[in-house]
Amino acid sequence: MALGYDGKLYILAFDHRGSFQKKMFGIEGDPTAEETERISDAKRLIFEGMELAVQRGVDAAATGVLVDEQFGSDIPKRAKEEGLVLAMPVEKSGQNEFDFQYGADFGEHIASHNVDFAKVLVRYNPEGDAEMNERQLGRLKELADWLHANDGKFLFELLVPAEDAQLESVGGDTDRYDAELRPKLMKQAIKNCQDYGIEVDVWKIEGVDAREDAEMLAQQSRAGEGREGVVCVLLGRGASDDKVDHWLRQAAPVEGFVGFAIGRSIWWDALKGFLDESLTREDAASKIADNYLRFVKVYEDAETSARV
Repeated sequence: MALGYDGKLYILAFDHRGSFQKKMFGIEGDPTAEETERISDAKRLIFEGMELAVQRGVDAAATGVLVDEQFGSDIPKRAKEEGLVLAMPVEKSGQNEFDFQYGADFGEHIASHNVDFAKVLVRYNPEGDAEMNERQLGRLKELADWLHANDGKFLFELLVPAEDAQLESVGGDTDRYDAELRPKLMKQAIKNCQDYGIEVDVWKIEGVDAREDAEMLAQQSRAGEGREGVVCVLLGRGASDDKVDHWLRQAAPVEGFVGFAIGRSIWWDALKGFLDESLTREDAASKIADNYLRFVKVYEDAETSARV
């Protein structure tokens, strides 16, 4: 099975778990059955916004949902039935070090949902804790090898948090870190994974402010034999619309970028409005659909304008 993905990918990401239950619902620790149902219903509302976006004309084949098993209830089944791309997370939630949510049984969980993509979120700074990085690489290779032995696709969400010394070198300015240091660190992180033998189909990466950095990352994702079809999508990081729009406009025209995987920037405010009863369920779903479709338009307009 060839590496990579052929086609557009506009993914609505709502696989948040620990942070979701804590920040959206104020629930600490393991939720009760009643609390779990409240959280699951909120995720069903987000999915209803996705369904509405499809009804309004977005291409279902390019439309994806990234949702978790813990709170996703029947969403994975519905997504497959409705012809949407299904991605589900494999990692434990809320940890700095990547590990499997279901331990050695990860393959059974992936297979049981017939996912199109198994997704991991990994915090990996090439200049960070060397022993932790090595442990993470070992687990990631185990997952990548299993996926490709079982005709699965690997969606790798790479976060490169700043080390203290790196942040100090830019005067503690996180914007300078993002602009001046993070792009090259991301490139090195991708290369380190590739050199370790971890083969990824789609890199889900943090936005960069300059188009040449997006080009550099896309080129690295395809560096080496057999990676010609590997692609990248952009994540939203919960940033403002203006910031996400800028990242999309830098990445969309770049060969090797095929879309985005955005979450909180699309659904956070709408869901908050529903929970505090300032929005009806229908209005919240409609707002989610509007936000999703707007990002699709920003991406496609930037891609089209670059070809003119």
